[in-house]
Amino acid sequence: MRMTTRQMLNKVPEVTLYFWVIKIMCTTVGETAADYLNDNLGFGLTWTTVVTGVLLGVLLVIQFRLPRYVPPVYWLAVVFISVFGTLITDNLTDRFNVSLVISTVVFAIALAATFAAWYRSERTLSIHSIVTTRREAFYWLAILFTFALGTAAGDLFAEKLALGFWVSALIFGGVIALITAAYFWLAMDAVLAFWLAYILTRPLGASIGDGLSQSSKNGGLGLGTTGTSYLFLGCILALVVFLSLTKRDQTPAELPASA
Repeated sequence: MRMTTRQMLNKVPEVTLYFWVIKIMCTTVGETAADYLNDNLGFGLTWTTVVTGVLLGVLLVIQFRLPRYVPPVYWLAVVFISVFGTLITDNLTDRFNVSLVISTVVFAIALAATFAAWYRSERTLSIHSIVTTRREAFYWLAILFTFALGTAAGDLFAEKLALGFWVSALIFGGVIALITAAYFWLAMDAVLAFWLAYILTRPLGASIGDGLSQSSKNGGLGLGTTGTSYLFLGCILALVVFLSLTKRDQTPAELPASA
């Protein structure tokens, strides 16, 4: 079949320890920064959603126009899509009173539908094959739904089921550990293991973010959304600068099967 979309170098980083550390920190920032903008700076839920949505749109336009993976642009887009995904769930819960159970189920179905459409179109879900605009579009749509789903699932466990932030973090972290073990010792499919872990890092990061920022009476450490957000943003910046200089997360692309 003739390739109808432009081909480029792979647009995502190699899946290394750096990738997972930055990803978890991005999910934590997504949780705390949304609260920081909404409450601390007084933007309100509507304006926080609008502003972050516009900035995310601008970043994705830049990301799509680049011919290769550029760490600062890519990870800044991940930070903003994390914040925006959080706000989607927050709007449904706080503004429209949608149950967290319903949000979790709906976003899970939306994510599954995205994966199904992606695989039907491209015959692969590997992130090493993000070498066309169409595949990149599927990739970012899937990421958006993972963040919205993770926010809903994290809040469902921590608040609706009253498990608390740290117990929820242990649960999600434990499941990720089991997936990791299955990949290394039971030959679990690499693509399946990646996406399962990717989905679960969102509620893990959200639980950690809430646990660090919320007051002690609510089960947190009381660092506040401001301190937690800036702390993790600083760590993300340091790692992204390091990777930009060392190029340790560069990955060769898999050529599309239809090329």
